[in-house]
Amino acid sequence: MKAVICAGPPTSGKTTILKQVTKRLLRNGHRPAYLKIDVQYADEDTLFADEFGIPTRKVYSGELCPDHCNVMVLGEAVEWAMENDCDFLLVETAGLCLRCSPYIEGSLGLVVIEATSGMNLPRKIGPMLSLADVAIVTKIDLVSQAEREVFRARILEAVPTVRVIETDALYGIGVDPLVSRLIASPDVAYPLYLRGNPPVGTCTICVGKKEIGWKQHFGVVRPLEGDMFYRGE
Repeated sequence: MKAVICAGPPTSGKTTILKQVTKRLLRNGHRPAYLKIDVQYADEDTLFADEFGIPTRKVYSGELCPDHCNVMVLGEAVEWAMENDCDFLLVETAGLCLRCSPYIEGSLGLVVIEATSGMNLPRKIGPMLSLADVAIVTKIDLVSQAEREVFRARILEAVPTVRVIETDALYGIGVDPLVSRLIASPDVAYPLYLRGNPPVGTCTICVGKKEIGWKQHFGVVRPLEGDMFYRGE
């Protein structure tokens, strides 16, 4: 079975892309499963189940960053998809943490970013882009050719090795090369590992301390003037 992790900012078109992908996978005789990871509301699992009749699941991260939740649940999600005799697991994650990588080793990492989001977006989204295998640019019909070229250049400036695929996902334009890339991706390999290093998270804020100001906290702290350092035992 192959695992595909799809991340990207809200409203970028992740769900629309994965719907087009699912249609093509089913048409080619594949059996995908779909997992949605979001913070507090999502109905995409129902939409995929109703439209395509495939196994679907949904997980709310709640207090967790959705990318952290992704790491916690993916092991069981892979087992669930295998138990349902699926040959693809499509994971759509909210991807709201711009310091984390949602991708796992031995999977295909997709980042979906919209061409209308501003020329500097590729410089702002960190490992979500820099550790992806494929950058899917959506809504290309809403910008000029010059803007498309600048946007592509900014993506490749951030990650020279990433494959860029430009799409009009609403009409399925540009999706076929993406599906070919999915089919050629490697099978899931055990043990599963996170791609890239998780961010530093050893601090009292992470366990719920709400006071403002670094002098009120212990662990990894940072003042306005200066770099991070460790304070306390």
